[in-house]
Amino acid sequence: MKSENIIYHHATVTRNRRNQANGHKSVVLWFTGLSGSGKSTLAHAVEEELFGNGCKVFVLDGDNIRHGLPSDLGFKDADRKENIRCIGEVARLMMEAGTIVMTAFISPFKQERHTVRELMPHGDFIEIYCHASLSVCESRDVKGLYQLARAAEIKNYTGISSPYEAPENPELIIDTAQEQLEESVSKVVRFLRSRAIIIE
Repeated sequence: MKSENIIYHHATVTRNRRNQANGHKSVVLWFTGLSGSGKSTLAHAVEEELFGNGCKVFVLDGDNIRHGLPSDLGFKDADRKENIRCIGEVARLMMEAGTIVMTAFISPFKQERHTVRELMPHGDFIEIYCHASLSVCESRDVKGLYQLARAAEIKNYTGISSPYEAPENPELIIDTAQEQLEESVSKVVRFLRSRAIIIE
């Protein structure tokens, strides 16, 4: 329960002013998919492309976030939901600061992704589904986590002992099993241009 003494402060340097100064719109690009589907790889490649074009960008990566922010959360369903809620709030604040925020999280549950979408003004949450079959993701698993999950040495592992609920209507679907990385990056950038988020 929030304290009545907590008051939200509205900045005088508004998001619109930041966007005008940056020369692009700030949004949240929410990359979702199974572990090994290429979320982080694609998000960082898009970050490189946009940064090279002068955009203010930042990637919130699942492993990096868990090193510090909600460090007491595990991988039970309730902990996963709270983790995604926290990330959604951080992403919203960074978007208000004028940044194109990219998040690379499995974020396996539809309801939690919808909850984050509802935090953002309409059109500012862009869900990007990194699609790859479970077998492809397992073949990319250099850490051997899927193998440990199948041996029941890791509990609540998405795709094995915990479900992944694929997006029904994402703004963009990237077939990471078939497309080359450069092709996927171009597809994301073209989408951003089509929405006038970035300008040539």
